[in-house]
Amino acid sequence: MSNDNETRVIVNCLPLTDEERARFLAAAPGIPQHFVGEPDQRGRMVWKAVVPKELRAVATAVIGNIPAADAHDYPNLEWIQTWSAGVDAYTKPGVLAEGVKVTSASGAYGQTVSEHLFALMWTLMKHLPAYRDQQATGTWTDQGRAMSPDGATMLVIGAGDIGSHFARLASAVGAHVIGVRRNAAKLADGFESMHGFDELDALLPAADVVVSIVPSTPQTHHLINADRLALMKPGAILLNAGRGDAIDPDALLEALRDGRIGGAGLDVTEPEPLPAGHPLWREPNCVITPHVAGGMHLKATEDRIIAIALENVANYVARRELRNRRR
Repeated sequence: MSNDNETRVIVNCLPLTDEERARFLAAAPGIPQHFVGEPDQRGRMVWKAVVPKELRAVATAVIGNIPAADAHDYPNLEWIQTWSAGVDAYTKPGVLAEGVKVTSASGAYGQTVSEHLFALMWTLMKHLPAYRDQQATGTWTDQGRAMSPDGATMLVIGAGDIGSHFARLASAVGAHVIGVRRNAAKLADGFESMHGFDELDALLPAADVVVSIVPSTPQTHHLINADRLALMKPGAILLNAGRGDAIDPDALLEALRDGRIGGAGLDVTEPEPLPAGHPLWREPNCVITPHVAGGMHLKATEDRIIAIALENVANYVARRELRNRRR
């Protein structure tokens, strides 16, 4: 792999405006940059990275989520900057050559995912799915007692960027927010206290809302299982916008049917996509969205992704430490 800027080539797949392209050019003087992104992708749920074959052979840096299966087409690659927060596809053994750096867009999605979680939560608290169903039939019926985040205890499992954003939103409307993370000594904005995963079982019974924002790992697989659902407060709400396999879907279905919890808001599921015939679709107290919380629908998310990439281009040129390095 190359060791000086004269042999470096950056391929940028971001869907940039002319003004944004100019900023990237200014951040890397003297290094060829090829802009292959399509601006009309802005506002779409997912961006696609398409790199011409002739550029794959010379690229030392790629900004964008190129297909992991194509990684062998980039013999000179030094660095990939993804526009996703997760980089699992690139860190699996054998995908990238030794020494290739991978950086993520972690920090770009906190606002959009936390706002989506908040919408799911409030929808369930105020029985909006039932009222929407009534609207279809012209039925005028009171659904009874509602919940409020004001004074509620919320347990957020996963206290990173998204968890902290959610905690600040919830705290602003009067909730008491407790965090759970691997390193309980690491504090985060919005939380009244922080705890380790070893304390999860003791914390669940007091929570009015439980939020899962954890990655998919062997340790988090079915983290919320039948035993932990049984520990939850009757009427509590469960939300998930991390990874679908953090919740056992069979155990969740049983808990909803038995009325052991008040409802579930899922932006991620196991399996995913959730098959059309899956019984969770038909549970009245389960609101499901198709993994859209972390997409690029929000302009602020796009702006943050571009800002992170721009910062790292400057770091790459100056040979400084790259932000959000995951490999």
